[in-house]
Amino acid sequence: MSIIEHVVLFKVKDDTDQAKVNAMIDGLNGLVSLDPVLHITAGPVLRTMSPISNFTHMLHSRYKSKEDLNTYSAHPDHQRVVKENVLPICDDVMAVDWVADNDPTPLSPSPSFAIKLTFLKLKENVTNDVQGEILGVIKGIKEGISGIQQITCGENFSPARAKGFSLASIAVFAGVEEMEAAEGNEEYGNLQKQKVRDYLDGVIVVDYVVPSLSSSSLR
Repeated sequence: MSIIEHVVLFKVKDDTDQAKVNAMIDGLNGLVSLDPVLHITAGPVLRTMSPISNFTHMLHSRYKSKEDLNTYSAHPDHQRVVKENVLPICDDVMAVDWVADNDPTPLSPSPSFAIKLTFLKLKENVTNDVQGEILGVIKGIKEGISGIQQITCGENFSPARAKGFSLASIAVFAGVEEMEAAEGNEEYGNLQKQKVRDYLDGVIVVDYVVPSLSSSSLR
C-alpha cells in the first residue's frame, strides 16, 4: 500500500478570537469520521524554524490513494469546515501532498508524539538525478539517527497551493525530547545542510506535537 501524505499549514490572523480558532481545529479533527481518512491530526505548531514561514497551525492526514484524498477534499463536510471555519480566520494556507516512500507504522502517531515537517524548494534547473539524491539523503536519516520512529519523503504532486516547494518529508519521534536530541546530532545537521543546501531556494521546517482530541484546541 502506498500511503498518501497530506499536510496543510495555516496562518491564523493575529486578532482572531480563540473560540474561532478552537472551532477550526475541532472541525478539522472531526473529519477523521470520513471514510477515506486513515489518520488526521490538527492543532497549533510547536515552532517554525524558518524565516520565510509564520504558520501557526498544521494539519496532517493520510490516505490509501490519491483518489481517496480527492474524495476527502470534495466531501461536503470538508468543504463546509474550510468555508466556515478555516478561510474566514486565516491569512495564508499552504498544502503539500506526496506519496510516501514506505508504509509508515503506525498510521496514526500517538498523542504527544512529535512531528518534524520539512518542505524544500529547489533551485531552477535542478536535475531529476539531484532530486533523487536529496530524497536519498532524507531516507538515510532514519538509519543514521536513533529516536526517529518513522520518516517518509517524496515529491509534491499538488503544486497549486505549495508555493513552489516540491519536496517534502515528515519525521515522527516519540516526543519532543527525542526530536530535540536528533536536532543536536552532528550527523543529522551535516546531512541536512551540507549535502542539499547548494540546491535549495527555500526551506520550511515546522515542529508539531500530536495533541489529544481533548486538548487540541486549548493552546
